[in-house]
Amino acid sequence: MPRIPVNGTDIYYELHGPADAPVLALVNGILMGTASWPYQVPVLSKHYRLLLHDCRGQWQSAHPEGPYTMELHADDLVALLDALHIERAHIGGISYGGEVAMTFALKYPDRVRSLVLSSTVSHSEPALRLIIEGWMRAARLYDSDLFFEVTATDNFSEAWIAANQPVLDAARRRYTTLDLDAVVRLCECFLAYDIRESLGQIAAPALVMVGEDDHLKHRGYAEVIADRIPGAELLIIPHAGHAVCWERPGEFNTAILGFLAQHDE
Repeated sequence: MPRIPVNGTDIYYELHGPADAPVLALVNGILMGTASWPYQVPVLSKHYRLLLHDCRGQWQSAHPEGPYTMELHADDLVALLDALHIERAHIGGISYGGEVAMTFALKYPDRVRSLVLSSTVSHSEPALRLIIEGWMRAARLYDSDLFFEVTATDNFSEAWIAANQPVLDAARRRYTTLDLDAVVRLCECFLAYDIRESLGQIAAPALVMVGEDDHLKHRGYAEVIADRIPGAELLIIPHAGHAVCWERPGEFNTAILGFLAQHDE
């Protein structure tokens, strides 16, 4: 799939599934790329035109100098939809991607059919800020092994780590190719983000999911979002850490398909 010039940068994207199906755009978590949805693509693309992209600063998209903002990511996504002649889409995201998705829904409400929000927040409390500041400190040392070790236990549950060492070894190798300067810019973007007071303005139907064992962006954050978005549904996924789409892909995919089926036109 190509990189396409939109909104003053180049965005890498992929399209999967039937060309005439409703579009579902999934937005990556901060350290994810389009390759991070291996458990979702074959399942969700049977029913939807699945649009994946790397945000600016991520993997195969361009990594322009900052600062980045969630509003800028939303502008990139709407420009990508325009370039692909997609008028409206279901917008989903995990973690950082959920924050982009909510910002998109606030800025471009007419382009959103529904929202799928996983492992995400509307703001960051002091403990989460300390974690992200630690990530940034590690990234600035340009030591990919250290950065992997600092972040892995935040992103995955203890049980999943114990059972998936080969997957983690592969992730460690991928981190050697991370642009750590861009990672810092993405983290700075996250730390500047707070939309608590705007959540009530989101009009799209919303599904809010969180792993029971997510200690990075815990259940309390999901409850704030679900309480303040009118009519939002809250789903707690048992025995899952932050990376729900990897740890419990069956439950994750089933929840998305069931929710979207209620909101297809």
